[in-house]
Amino acid sequence: MSEATALPDIDRYEQACDQAIAMCDGNLRSTIKALIMANEYLETELQELQAAVACGCAPRTNSDAA
Repeated sequence: MSEATALPDIDRYEQACDQAIAMCDGNLRSTIKALIMANEYLETELQELQAAVACGCAPRTNSDAA
């Protein structure tokens, strides 16, 4: 079992927060900005994937073929 799944959710989130803050050298404003930017990127990726699926342009996976 990986360390991330072994920890209770609250501990996992606390650890993730500590890591994000450390990656931004302890600057909380930079941490929040980086997380907002990452979230916007993921939202855009999700919208693009949903559009591709809606028009039938997304590649099928092996589980879709069954």
